[in-house]
Amino acid sequence: VQLQASGGGVAQAGGYLRLSCASSTSTFSSNARGWFRQAPGKEREFVATIRWNGGNTYYADSVKGRFTISKDRAKNTVYLQMNDLKSDDTAVYYCASTNGPLSSYRDIDQYKIWGQGTLVTVSS
Repeated sequence: VQLQASGGGVAQAGGYLRLSCASSTSTFSSNARGWFRQAPGKEREFVATIRWNGGNTYYADSVKGRFTISKDRAKNTVYLQMNDLKSDDTAVYYCASTNGPLSSYRDIDQYKIWGQGTLVTVSS
């Protein structure tokens, strides 16, 4: 299984971007797929995740109300719509998937499959 992330770029504060994460194979219904980010000099942190079966979504407090995660089953793709971007959102964003049921959505060790990062830069 390979994950391909895309959609990063430069946006102004208050602007928006949409990230995509496509999988090379079908996704097991028990899996969850989400986004983490890593800013320079900081640890990688949870952003959002979605259960493939049922579609339950979970967000970090810092992005709640601004970011929306969604999925397209037919395209085997997860999206992260990022609105009202702030300079603190500047980071490399990574798409990741569990390879089984999700029990702790913030736990980075739950996510066994990772895509390459895509850089998001928010200018003030």
